[in-house]
Amino acid sequence: MNAIKTVFLLVLLSGLFLVLGYAVGGQVGLIVAFVFSLGMNFFSYWFSDKLALKMAGAGEVTPDQEPHLHRIVDEVSAMAGMPKPKVYVIQNDAPNAFATGRNAKHAAVAATTGIMRILDDRELTAVLGHELGHIRNRDILVSAIVATIASAIMFVAFIGRWSLFFGFGRSRNGGAGIIQLVVMLAMLILAPIAATMIRMAVSRQREYGADETGAHITHTPLALASALEKLETYSQARPMNVNPAVSHLFIVNPLRRARPQDEEEGEMMMGFFGTDTFSTHPPIRKRVERLNEIARKMGSFS
Repeated sequence: MNAIKTVFLLVLLSGLFLVLGYAVGGQVGLIVAFVFSLGMNFFSYWFSDKLALKMAGAGEVTPDQEPHLHRIVDEVSAMAGMPKPKVYVIQNDAPNAFATGRNAKHAAVAATTGIMRILDDRELTAVLGHELGHIRNRDILVSAIVATIASAIMFVAFIGRWSLFFGFGRSRNGGAGIIQLVVMLAMLILAPIAATMIRMAVSRQREYGADETGAHITHTPLALASALEKLETYSQARPMNVNPAVSHLFIVNPLRRARPQDEEEGEMMMGFFGTDTFSTHPPIRKRVERLNEIARKMGSFS
C-alpha cells in the first residue's frame, strides 16, 4: 500500500510540474523545464549521496575507528542479505541516523555519536535495520527524484512570477485577460506549496515502509519502537543544527524543538487534511502503533 501511495504521489507531482511548465511558457516552456529537470535528476542520481553526507557533517569511519558500529552494520547487512554500506559518523550529541546512496552497491549509513550513546545494541540494530530498509526499498532514489521535481516546480514558479511582473498590464484581452492573469498567479503561488506537501507526504510514506522492512530484517519491531520513543524524547530536547534540505533523510525529525502545543496542533492538522500534512516524518506515536501491530502479527516479543 505504501508503494502504491508513493507512485500516486510521484505521478501527481510530475503532472503538477508539466502543467506548470506549460502554463508558464506553453510548449517551449514545457520543453525547457523538462530539460532542466533531466539535468537535475542526473545530478541527484550520481551526487546526491555525497552532497547529503557533506551537508550533514558526516565523516567516514573505518572498523578500527568505530569497531562497535561496524560490527552491528555487518550483522544487519548479513540479516538483510545486502552488501555492507559505507559507515559514517556525525559528531553530534543529538541522537539520529540516516541512509543514503543510489542503490545497495553504492550506499552509506550515518549515525550520530548521540545515538550510539543512548541506545543499547538491540535498539541500535533495529535502527540500522530501518536504514537498510530504506536502501532495500530504494527510498533514496525516490527521495532524490521527488526533491528534484519539487525544486524544478519552485524554479519554474519563480521564473513565472517574474515574467508576470514584467508583463503585467500588457494584455489587451480585457476581462478575460485579467481572469487569466489571476488564475496564472494563483497557480504560481499554490504550485510550490502543493509540491512541498507532496514531497513531505512521500517522505512520510517511506518512513512507514522502512519501519516495516527494518522490522522484518532484524525481527525486532518492538526494539525499533523502543528506539523511536527514545529518539523522539532526546532529539526534541536537543535538536540538530543541520541543513533543512537533508532533514527528511533522518529516522526522526532532527530540527524542531518540542513545544507543549505541538501534539495538539498535529492532531488538528491530521483531522483537517487526513494526514500530518506539514511534517516530513509521521508522528512517532503512529509509527510505534504500527510496529506493535507488526510485532503481534510476527509473534515477536523483542
